[in-house]
Amino acid sequence: MNILGISCFYHDSAACLLKGGKLVCAAQEERFNREKYSEAFPVKAANFCLQAADLTSYDIDYIGFYEKPFLKLSRVLLDHLRAFPFSWKSFLNTMPLWLEDRLILPLKIHKELCYSGETLFIKHHLSHAASAFLPSPFEEAAIVTVDGIGEWATTAYGFGRGNDIKIIKEVLYPHSLGLFYAILTTYLGFNVFEGEGKVMGLSAYGKPKYMDEFKELIMVKSDGSYKLNLKYLSLNRESRMFNKRFEKKLGKARNPEDKIEERHCDIAATLQKVLEDNLILIAKNVYKETKMDKLCLAGGVFLNCVANSRIIEETPFKEVFIQPAAGDNGGAIGVALYINNTLMREPRIYAMNHAYLGPAFSADHIKRVILNHNLEFLEFKNDELSDYVADKLSRNKIIAWFQGSMEFGPRALGNRSILATPCNANMRDILNSKVKNREYFRPFAPAVLEENAQEFFEIKCASPYMLLAPKVKKDKINLIPAVTHVDETARLQTVSKCFNPKFWHLIKAFQKITGIPVLLNTSFNLKGEPIVCSPEDAIKSFQRSNIDYLVMDNFVVRNSGDF
Repeated sequence: MNILGISCFYHDSAACLLKGGKLVCAAQEERFNREKYSEAFPVKAANFCLQAADLTSYDIDYIGFYEKPFLKLSRVLLDHLRAFPFSWKSFLNTMPLWLEDRLILPLKIHKELCYSGETLFIKHHLSHAASAFLPSPFEEAAIVTVDGIGEWATTAYGFGRGNDIKIIKEVLYPHSLGLFYAILTTYLGFNVFEGEGKVMGLSAYGKPKYMDEFKELIMVKSDGSYKLNLKYLSLNRESRMFNKRFEKKLGKARNPEDKIEERHCDIAATLQKVLEDNLILIAKNVYKETKMDKLCLAGGVFLNCVANSRIIEETPFKEVFIQPAAGDNGGAIGVALYINNTLMREPRIYAMNHAYLGPAFSADHIKRVILNHNLEFLEFKNDELSDYVADKLSRNKIIAWFQGSMEFGPRALGNRSILATPCNANMRDILNSKVKNREYFRPFAPAVLEENAQEFFEIKCASPYMLLAPKVKKDKINLIPAVTHVDETARLQTVSKCFNPKFWHLIKAFQKITGIPVLLNTSFNLKGEPIVCSPEDAIKSFQRSNIDYLVMDNFVVRNSGDF
């Protein structure tokens, strides 16, 4: 059975393909159309999936969509009616989008993909739940999903057993942890979608001094259930989601160009603590209700790696699986697996143990692209390449590393990465200011050999998807200052020889030179761009950057200077 899963129209549009019960490919539309967080119908991502699986649309048995559009429309209409007449402008901007494609999605799919079969729809948070539980290694597990908003649900929990998922309880809009975090993100002068990660990084620079004020903004019970105080919000009433009462409570909102003050750091720290504490209460309550010792997490809020680490450390769950594409992109996986395993009752034969599901390019293709751009290059054998690049890294050179299949989800995990030494205390500032062109407080991730992880970090489990932020061990902080955040944590990637041997060998070669089995790893993209997908994307970004070398497959291209 061949099933195409689709998510789109809001942010992080994506497509995936399930073939014979196994997830064979998945990609986000932004990587192809080069529009960051693209909401467009994922026609390019879907076509990639079909080509990668050697199928056409006529071979597809079902297409699944990750939410129910008519149920979502009911919420949108009611929300605008409640805010009328202040919502009139928003209503006029929103309704054409629904009439153009969202209410006629089967026709849209037929037009874009030439598909005439059956399209199935499931609820947004059920897609999140399925994306976490069905590809997990667990026969049964508790499930928690938290994001901004689906149709009506914003938080849901329940459990999975075998092929079935049961949702026990939902929190409904306008009460939303994800929305609350987004509102504070805009208040602090950052953009929604990309700004939440900035706020998480900024929070380490402050202290949670605004707990009393936040108790007025969000009311949390001992079981983790919560309500937002709507008198401080202006949903669909103004161009921003908070009102003058909100600013009276916390102070004037920061404009994007304003200097970041201590107050802003403290508000970010308070927000982060409120989120973490609330998620821990929810997780403990779910454990109490389900009596299951395994937990599955999905929804965009669980991209917050600091909160994830506290859930693992401070709740009774013994094992946790977090969907690496925890946001809306992962909904495509969820609906495809739900159709296959739950609706069609096919056995669960797929366990997600890596995220390398996107396009890959042959050595011949890469070499042809390099030659077409008239670039000088060297070609190496595998072992020679690792030694050569590791030597450059040990000499403080910055490497763009383009290998194998592109990662699915928001993190670069060693196939579309920018790499540098973690040992140089100045490297974080160099990368932020001269390469990524981003804020000074943004941390970078360490990629560590899986077998050495516990030697350097306070962690008891693997972290292959950069979804955990454990403490760096005290005696190792001075060894890897470029990847140690101000609070002595690090957003960690553990690298397995089994699932990414080339990246593993590179880190191993760096260890032989320096004694450090860690590299600094950040996504291969420049400010405002999605992560690179193709060799052409890689060269374009490389030539506009201050990166020293571009490594694609076994080819090394220099930006300036000598090889």
